[in-house]
Amino acid sequence: MPEFDDSLVSAATPLDVWRILYDPLRFAEWWSGFDRATSGDARGGDGDVTLWPEGYPDFALPQKVDSRADEHRVVVSCTVSDLCFDWQLEPLAGGTRISVHVGIPASEAAREATQREVVSTSLRRLARLAETGVAPPTDAPPARG
Repeated sequence: MPEFDDSLVSAATPLDVWRILYDPLRFAEWWSGFDRATSGDARGGDGDVTLWPEGYPDFALPQKVDSRADEHRVVVSCTVSDLCFDWQLEPLAGGTRISVHVGIPASEAAREATQREVVSTSLRRLARLAETGVAPPTDAPPARG
């Protein structure tokens, strides 16, 4: 199974980042390639939230979301593609390290390069949103999955 890690340091406080990260209905504000998020599973399964990719208004991507406040973590697993994103916050003097570990099933291995780009862009958007309240526009490819 391909996997990778990415991180950055934000000037935002851990609480400011957590308020955005733990709320799955805000994922589309910062997660590159998604147009909107709705509560529940639009496909009728056990997803906690459904993400809708930009340019694909009829392609529902339900996600399981496990928020672990005591560990400063949010684990997001796509019920369609089995991609798994383990987001973690680390308080630092003057800011927060935002890290993500991405697990990609073998059947989706060809998407690793795209997911690296999407995650990198999403980290920057999350950090900026936490720091300023405004996420920058994205030019990354759609985040299918």
